Amino acid sequence: MLTFLALASVVLLGIVPEQSQAIVIYTGWERHALVGSDIRLSCSFFSWRWTSEDVTFSWTYRPDGSRDSISIFHYTGGAAYVDNKGPFRDRLEFVGNPSRRDGSILIKNLEFSDNGTFTCDAKNPPDIVGRPSSVRLLVFEKVPIQAGVITGAIIGVVLGLLVLIVVIYYLMRFLVARRVFSLSVSKHGKKKKEGSQQRQGPVPPADPSKIKV
Repeated sequence: MLTFLALASVVLLGIVPEQSQAIVIYTGWERHALVGSDIRLSCSFFSWRWTSEDVTFSWTYRPDGSRDSISIFHYTGGAAYVDNKGPFRDRLEFVGNPSRRDGSILIKNLEFSDNGTFTCDAKNPPDIVGRPSSVRLLVFEKVPIQAGVITGAIIGVVLGLLVLIVVIYYLMRFLVARRVFSLSVSKHGKKKKEGSQQRQGPVPPADPSKIKV
């Protein structure tokens, strides 16, 4: 009886705990950058609820060839905490806006050793259930041409050649048709002239008696 009364009072007072819903986290898929440059790694999330004051963002880093991840950044309670002893010491900056669900970070002065996978996790209480999202960073001396750019260039060249072939084909057809028409008109005119001469017959000789001396 007491348990029932306690539950009833909780419901009446409106202090039923909120149910947690799924949160969806977004990052890029793969980023390319040059040695010595800066790069922004974006992280945002979708939640059905308003952005909580207790929203948190966490970033971890796993170098290429390693199985272990290290924590490099954490935002909670309105404060950002950066790892000042790891590989990004004095090179990592928080550039996000938590009120707009943005937990982006900036990595400065990139090095070849920065190649690896960066994973972002976000919580928007009571929505705390969600799969972290990862982005791969590739640092080059020169940024390689994207495969999509090469494919697009090849497709463009092929289409250009096809258009050129079609234009040449129809141009040749036009020139041949014009030549045939010209020869046909010339031949028809020649036959008409010969037929006219045949209908007129030979010219009779002059009568000597009518010639005045």
